[in-house]
Amino acid sequence: MKDLAEFVKERRKAVDLTQEEFSERAGVALTVIRKIEQGKTNLNLEKVNLVLAMFGHTLVPVSLKKLNEDETR
Repeated sequence: MKDLAEFVKERRKAVDLTQEEFSERAGVALTVIRKIEQGKTNLNLEKVNLVLAMFGHTLVPVSLKKLNEDETR
């Protein structure tokens, strides 16, 4: 399973945007993109969702129990 940093970086590069260009289009500060791609853990959920919305995704709470059950199937 990819982590958030890998997902955002790969998707951003796939659409051929620099971090600066992507931050402008997503409507977040460049530092937000850099923190996400560096795997920082002290992120603002609202800002993360603005970034993920660019790819048609959102971050939502998931039960660890359900996640573990799904992985064992």
